[in-house]
Parts: sequence; structure tokens; C-alpha cells
Amino acid sequence: MGTKFYDDLSHDFLLMMNDAEDYNVIIQTGEDPNMKEFRAHSNVLRARSPYFKSALSTKSITKINNMIEFKKPNIRPTAFEIILKYIYTGEMDLSNHSGEDILGVVVASDELLPEKLFKYAQDHLIGKQANWIKQNFVLILHTVFKLPSCKKLLDYCVNSICANPQPFITSKDFPSLDKDIFYELLKREDLRIEEAVAWDSLIKWGIEQTPGLGSKNNDRTKWDDKNYKALKRTLSHFLPLIRFVEISHADFYDKVRPYKAVIPENIYEEISEFYYKNTLPKTTTFPPRKLKVRIESKLIRLKLANIIAGWIEGTDGNYLSYKYNFDLLYRGSKDGINTNTFRTKCNDQGPCLVLVKSQQSTKIYGGYNPLQFTNAGGQWKNAYDSFIFSFESGKDIKDMKISRVNNQSYAIYECSNYGFSFGNTFYMNSDHKIYFNHQGYYDNNINNIRSPYINQNDSFVPKEIEVFKLTKAS
Repeated sequence: MGTKFYDDLSHDFLLMMNDAEDYNVIIQTGEDPNMKEFRAHSNVLRARSPYFKSALSTKSITKINNMIEFKKPNIRPTAFEIILKYIYTGEMDLSNHSGEDILGVVVASDELLPEKLFKYAQDHLIGKQANWIKQNFVLILHTVFKLPSCKKLLDYCVNSICANPQPFITSKDFPSLDKDIFYELLKREDLRIEEAVAWDSLIKWGIEQTPGLGSKNNDRTKWDDKNYKALKRTLSHFLPLIRFVEISHADFYDKVRPYKAVIPENIYEEISEFYYKNTLPKTTTFPPRKLKVRIESKLIRLKLANIIAGWIEGTDGNYLSYKYNFDLLYRGSKDGINTNTFRTKCNDQGPCLVLVKSQQSTKIYGGYNPLQFTNAGGQWKNAYDSFIFSFESGKDIKDMKISRVNNQSYAIYECSNYGFSFGNTFYMNSDHKIYFNHQGYYDNNINNIRSPYINQNDSFVPKEIEVFKLTKAS
């Protein structure tokens, strides 16, 4: 049996590529100021690359002084260097390269290399450069959107955006997004975004895309009729994609109504009729988005409800296994903030979410009862997955705190004098105040939840209380 010296062969071919004294091919890659020439051997290129085998077999190849020349301005020099090394040595190590270089390899190898190498580069980018991808969605989408072979990378980006669109629509590159790509995203039913936020993002994008507007002229109070007409032309193709019936009356008044001039009159009349008479529009007929979580809260936005659903599942909320409907049972500003009304509205309804806003701050406190509230007086209820939490505001997703039950025998306390009681740790007393009392039944993060706004008596007067019945579906 013979011995194979592949390492020596690979090393020698690498020396041949680097020295290239007898080269007969010049390949010019990139564009000024990032342009670079590579020297190569036609026999090696022909043997190792389907693209070069075909290109070098044609009579239309460009020769200058008996030297074959290729110009590839669409390929980054750093990406081509990686590919050329593979052609000569059979080696491709992407572990020490940037995400941008690997993306360049993906695009270039689709054209220049066998399919298995293209798949390797694409899989490496998705598997090893996930964080870079999330920070550069716009660059990647602009690069691969019209490349059928990059469908796997395109789908990965689109699905990631749909699962968690907030970082994408708030990124500095978002307003430069190509209109065809934005159209495809906005029409998707699985884009997990509140419709009012979708409207805001469309307006933000449209202003940047409209000549005469942009960052230097984004104050609509200073616009003239010409500016509104220009924005209307930019948005005309997109307006039917907005599910206006999913926008609350308050958000319609505050966010949509100020841009009445950019909405065709027939569409605006249909939307207005819906809000006044509950008559569904005929023009904007896209179905509601298939959100994993639905909630109609005055205290928190959809993103925070997703996070709470994730806490229930034990995940970050971006990829939920179930659909969650939070149906309003009780709202203090409407039903009255008192324990009797709370019990009348919330008893025997199944698992419930409680949200409380203090009068002293923007902070939102809450608790999840996986059982149900009952009339059982003076009884402790066992639950292993109950938790207490807080958000700095109804929109803040950065400063979140959660305290999970660590003595499940004392997770929920049922008492006729209380509205709710999460282990006598977070509860609504008969004086209608909210109290905190760390008794050790929930983990020590409860101290972070309480600070810094709870007074020395560990209580506060609530400005608003909401309770939602939770239902899950697969």
C-alpha cells in the first residue's frame, strides 16, 4: 500500500501560488480604493474551479501581451485570497476571518467554486458568526437578496428579524434598507411586531428614502405640501401592508392621524370608518400577523409580554414553543382599585398575570400565578413556576429583573383580605396599597425588584393594576 504525502503537496502548491514566477493569469479583484491583482496559473485554475475551467476554454478571454486577464470588481480581495488559497492547496480555514470576509467568500464561491465549498462557507457564517450577522442584517440582505443560491442565509436573516424585529428596525442602517426587501418583510404574517411600531418604522424609513426629507428635514411641522406629496409617493406601495385594524384608537390618533396627508383618501376613510363603526376596511385586507403573544395592555408593550412568555417557558422570549393570549380580566382605572372588585373579576379564571404601576415612578411590577386566584381563605398554594418581576418602564427591555419562587409550598397565599399575594412577598392589601416583604419564599433578586423606589414601609399606592388571564395554544 502506497504512502500519500498530501501535506507536502499542499505546501508546495502554496509556495507556487505565493511565488508565481511562471504565472500566465492576472485576476483583478475589488474596486478602487480596495483593488488588488492576483497572479495565477491557468492549468491550476482550470483543474480546480468549474468557473475558470469554463472561462479559460472560451475564445473570448482577454489577453494582453499573452497574459490572460480577468476583472472581478464584485469580489472582495480578502475573499478572493481565501478562495485562491483553497484552489491551490485544498485548504479553507475561516475561523480567523471576519464576518464580512466570510460573506465575501460565500458570494464569490457561489460563482467560482464547487457547491460543497459554497455550502461550507455559508454554513460556517451562520453557525459561527451569528452575532455579526445580527449586527449587519442590512449589509447581508442587500448582498444576497437576489442570489437564489444564498436562500439558506437569506432565510436565516429574515426568520431572525421576524422573531425579534426591534434591534433591526432601530439600527442605524435600517433607513437605508432596499425598498423591495422592506416590502417583503413588512408583508409577512410572522413578523412579530406591534402594528403601531410597524407604522412608525415605515414612516422612519420613508422619510429617509424620500428626496428632500431625510435626517436634515424630518420635522413634519416644517414640511410643505410638496414634502407630504413626495413622502406619499414613497409610501404608496407599502400602505396596504399595514394592518390598521390592529392599531389601537390611541395610537391611531397619536401616530397615524398626523400623517393623514400621505394616506390615500379612500384608505383613510375606510380606516376611520373602522374606528368609528367597526366596519372592516376593504382596501387594506392583509390578515393579522401571526404573533406568538397577544396582549392589550396600557402598562407594557408587546415586546415585554414576549419576555414574560419566555420566562414562563424558561427562554428569552424570541423563540416560543406556544402561542400566548393574555386576556384582560381587570383594570383598576376602569373597575376600581379595591380587593373586592379584584376578586370578583379574577377569581377562578386559571393562570393569571398581574401588572402594577406605582404613582411614584415609571416602574412596572408584576407577578405570574400559574394556578388561579380563589376564595380559599388563609391557605398557601404550592407552585414551582411562579415568579415576581419588574421593568423600569412599560417599554424598557434592558433593565429587567425577575425573582423566581424558591419555596414552592409558599408560592401563592390566598386570603380574603388581599387582592393578590405572591407568597406574602408581593401583595395587594385590604388598604389597597401594594406591599413587598421578603420572607425567603422567592429568591434574593426580590431585593433588586423592590429598589430603589419602594418607601421605608415597603409599600406604595398603585396608579394602575391590570390582570390578564393566560391561555396557551400550540
